Amino acid sequence: MKIKKILFAFLISTLLNNYSYADENIGLRTMFQNNQAVIYALNIRTFNADDKNGNGIIDFSLGETSGSFINAIERLDEIKSLGINTIHLLPITPVGKIKALGTAGSLYSMSDFTSLNLQLADTISDLSLKNQAKKFFDECHKRGIKVIVDLPSCGSYDYFINRPDLFVKDEKNNSVIPSDWTDVRLFYVPDNNKLYNSDIFMLHKFFINYMMSIGADGIRADVATIKPFLFWKELIKYAREKNPEFLFLAEASESWKEPASDKAYFTDYKKLLEAGFDGYYGDYFELPRWDTMEKLSQSVITRQNTLKKYSEKKSTIGSFETHDVISPLIVGGENFSKIIIWLNATLPLNPYYIDGFLQADDYLYEYSNKKADETYTDDEYYYVHQGQIDIFNFSRKPGSDSKILSDEQKIALNLRNKYLEQITKGNFIPLKTNNEKVFAYQRGYNKKYVNVIINRNLGSSENVKIKIKNLTKKSKIYFIKDSEEKELENSTLTMKLKPSQVVIFASEK
Repeated sequence: MKIKKILFAFLISTLLNNYSYADENIGLRTMFQNNQAVIYALNIRTFNADDKNGNGIIDFSLGETSGSFINAIERLDEIKSLGINTIHLLPITPVGKIKALGTAGSLYSMSDFTSLNLQLADTISDLSLKNQAKKFFDECHKRGIKVIVDLPSCGSYDYFINRPDLFVKDEKNNSVIPSDWTDVRLFYVPDNNKLYNSDIFMLHKFFINYMMSIGADGIRADVATIKPFLFWKELIKYAREKNPEFLFLAEASESWKEPASDKAYFTDYKKLLEAGFDGYYGDYFELPRWDTMEKLSQSVITRQNTLKKYSEKKSTIGSFETHDVISPLIVGGENFSKIIIWLNATLPLNPYYIDGFLQADDYLYEYSNKKADETYTDDEYYYVHQGQIDIFNFSRKPGSDSKILSDEQKIALNLRNKYLEQITKGNFIPLKTNNEKVFAYQRGYNKKYVNVIINRNLGSSENVKIKIKNLTKKSKIYFIKDSEEKELENSTLTMKLKPSQVVIFASEK
């Protein structure tokens, strides 16, 4: 029989403009465990920066302003309109200026646990920096937006000079550089009974208290693998006694199997989950190398089987794009980016985006690695990871004039919210096809199903036959994202997919 898409102009309008959010009274931890957190990661220093002359750099001498807690509030309604209910703040702690990277210093080169980064202050405001931060958090909460704060894993060289007792030292009593992170040094974390009274553990407890005092709903632990099981277990226990809904998200992945230094700990993601973390990154950033359904399916199913082993609910984020990953626009253009949006919206995870991605930023900076006229560190050059959001300099607001991805995001998240039970509670069911280049899966719950079909081939059309499970002659079918007539016979859908085309339909027994 032939079936046609049932999609009218009013439905497009509805998908673009209406949202149903998770109950704002639900804590972030519960939201995350139930895959209901839609997360937007941002760097306050650039989030609402005003680059008047368009050179990409904030020239303070010309009256330009960098991002601050106060001016960030101006963009919260915009973020809310994208369907975001959780913000992940990249580090807001002070940064190092000695042996630094970039003219402002890397956000991850922490120089103090006990204060906020003065670079994020609005100099005109009468409020203290802490109260400016509290105002930002309060304004997020007024809009039903939760806030996660980043906890850096290492300390700056400045911090090492001031508190060498907090750091690992080599045989010559020098500080230890983990991996190739040349602007940071490895903290010393005892893994025995000395842990509880160690200064480094007490500073982490102070950090938790401080973040809670300004309104944080959770933390994201940078390179969580670098600290031992007992450290995290005790720190999480301490935080949960204060706030049972405080989220702990680990930057960890199945792909990471080696320590950042021969003097560093390595705690794999399974042990981190056992220690009390509510979730981790997973390996979705490997998507550019997943060119078949088998690779995607294996990743999702393996992860789900792992998460089921814990007594408390756990989940992951859609780590297709993070601040450490090359922009999808560079990897595969707008069509690849759209695929990421739909995978985020329909897989069993918490959708995750970096500031600028939905605004179609490729994070290519013309000033990259050029000598600076002015610097605030001992680095005289604009150090940049091209293709990744700038975390090293006072730079422009991420984004572009394109609305293609932000419009796609609104449609995708409205579909997610319309079928929230199927997507957040439903099983992940791979669908059988005759073409490995096509991603095809079903999300099913309570006899209702969302069927997702994606041509992973960005350059060529693909013919495919797909066996649709749980589909009978009496089933109701609603095509949601599609534009062409399809042939359906004996529960098998036959179609020709354009390059990177996404087809989604709902079915109901």
